Amino acid sequence: MSLTFNLTGKVAVVTGGSRGVGRAIIQGFAVAGADVVIASRKLDNCEEVAREVEASTGRRALAVRCHVGEWSDCDALVEATYAAFGRCHVLVNDAGMSPLYDKVEDITEAYYDKVQGVNLKGPFRLAVAFGSRMAAGDGGSIINIGSIGSLRPGSREIVYACAKAGLNALTIAIAEAYGPKVRSNCLLPGAVMTDIAKAWSEERQREAGRGYPLGRPGYPEDYVGPALWLATEASAFVTGEVIRVDGGAYRQMP
Repeated sequence: MSLTFNLTGKVAVVTGGSRGVGRAIIQGFAVAGADVVIASRKLDNCEEVAREVEASTGRRALAVRCHVGEWSDCDALVEATYAAFGRCHVLVNDAGMSPLYDKVEDITEAYYDKVQGVNLKGPFRLAVAFGSRMAAGDGGSIINIGSIGSLRPGSREIVYACAKAGLNALTIAIAEAYGPKVRSNCLLPGAVMTDIAKAWSEERQREAGRGYPLGRPGYPEDYVGPALWLATEASAFVTGEVIRVDGGAYRQMP
């Protein structure tokens, strides 16, 4: 059997697709032959990425405004995808957020609901809505973008970590719910130098990646290969897996 990373004829949806890891994955999927749907809260950013992707790859790119914390927006994204392409083969749940706070006691109910909504409620709704259609059709692959913080949470991102731990559980449950035609897996990044990292303190930015076996933090391009592997038949016997892609940050310690 020859392995293939070709996505020609496939349609891929990526939330949080206008920047960071999601933006890199969009470009990588289009280069591999996929038509893509770019979803985020800011439509103008999505449209800009869509123009760039079409110009550089020749693939179709659809921009859709979607706040994944809103159930109705998730449903609208599904309908827009099927109205434009009639199918979906790959869903990447990348949209996420973790606003900074000083103390755990500062976390309000509104903050909690907002962070849980974007990081867990939205991926749940999209996994069910897309997954059920994939299972009724030609099948597909759902790829969730989590965090090693879900395995070793810290007090600086406690609500985010709780939500991402739920995303790990969702990944495994969806693999059973929609198998064998739909595969569901999760990538767990460590520190990644995206736009979000600009909000970190200078000390935290300097510390990012220090002590990692690979000696550096992650960058968005580091996640294109793993996502492409999970999106294609190269990983045909992989499902229900939570995979660390963190430069060795979460290695087993003696």
